[in-house]
Amino acid sequence: MSQLKYKRVILKVSGEALAGDKGFGINPVVIKHLAEEIKSVHELGVQIGVVCGGGNMWRGVTGADLGMERAQADYMGMLATIMNGLALQDGLENIGVPTRLQTSIEMRQIAEPYIRRRALRHLQKGRIVIFGGGTGNPYFSTDTTAALRAAEIDADVILMAKNGVDGVYSADPKTHADATKFDELTQLDLIDKNLQVMDRTASSLSMDTDIPLVVFNVNKEGNIRRVVEGEKIGTIIRGNK
Repeated sequence: MSQLKYKRVILKVSGEALAGDKGFGINPVVIKHLAEEIKSVHELGVQIGVVCGGGNMWRGVTGADLGMERAQADYMGMLATIMNGLALQDGLENIGVPTRLQTSIEMRQIAEPYIRRRALRHLQKGRIVIFGGGTGNPYFSTDTTAALRAAEIDADVILMAKNGVDGVYSADPKTHADATKFDELTQLDLIDKNLQVMDRTASSLSMDTDIPLVVFNVNKEGNIRRVVEGEKIGTIIRGNK
């Protein structure tokens, strides 16, 4: 533990990352790979909380654009994050990693309700804690959930695991060959430069709590471990210091 840069982390995994090349749904191969990556970090003694997005199944904003009431559409998105959480929990427990899924929307038959002190106790006992259901409120993204849970559990860092993207660029590197990669930014830079890393609510919360964010490619084997050990990969985003 003494050689680790980060000892308690929030890992934010996008729903798209869980879909893999399929682009939609849950890819069992991706779940297995991610579980093994998390296990390798867990074995170092790192305390890990995970927040999954739900974009591989449903986006509340998309539903609202199609005419649904926004709150209703967002609740559907929250259920998608819980389904992703269940899949990841199963993947982790299949390889011997003790895991608890906590949800902000109570569904006691399949998961614990989110209770901060209980989550902290699980982490202290060496269990992975997956936070499902977003914040439990419409209009808030899972990026905001990651920032909120990181503050609540006093995490050292938020690890923003991206699907095939190795950091933050000035433009989309897939469509702009001249896009420049940033090694380090502040939360204000994200807002001023309109960089689409996380929404403004999440950025503001991270700025207030001064919890750094590391954006990196989760598809490259060993990257999560490299980050917690302090290797400079991806892009680090700090408060305003």
